[in-house]
Amino acid sequence: PGETLAILGPSGSGKSTLMHLLLRLYDYTRGSIQYDGRELTTLPRKWVRGQIGVVMQEPFLFSKSLRDNLRLGHGSAPDQEVENAAQTACIHDTILSFEHGYETVIGERGITLSGGQRQRVAIARAVLKRAPVLILDDAMSAIDAETETMILDALKTRRGRATTLVIAHRLATLVHADRIIVLDH
Repeated sequence: PGETLAILGPSGSGKSTLMHLLLRLYDYTRGSIQYDGRELTTLPRKWVRGQIGVVMQEPFLFSKSLRDNLRLGHGSAPDQEVENAAQTACIHDTILSFEHGYETVIGERGITLSGGQRQRVAIARAVLKRAPVLILDDAMSAIDAETETMILDALKTRRGRATTLVIAHRLATLVHADRIIVLDH
């Protein structure tokens, strides 16, 4: 608990499959995955998913305001918490540059945003959720290296309070991890 674990491996090695298992998108038939010492398959899916903030490589955004998209995981979050999460994900200044700021309505799947902007909105949404586990599944692939470093530095404040699992292909993304595991075959 509280550490950052990086998961590295070639395409097809099972990194995303592992994340899907942790989210109980499907269940395993062999082996064991435990959450705080309890077998994962014995825990209700809704409860498990409530414990995890996740950012996938291709995040899904809705045709709503940016504020509403950010609040999806924590609907009652005050505006200041929404903005703090956006600052952590280095998207706050970009949002303020839009004509309607946080009230800007983005198209279905975030079509009006760049790939990096969509990923940063999804990171902010996951951070705002304040879940005990944060999964970043190649969540920074469309973000430039400088912004990625700023986000990773901001995420360090979660250290010790939340577990973070990071899947990435860029080694620079993984250097802040407490441990790195490599999947192969």
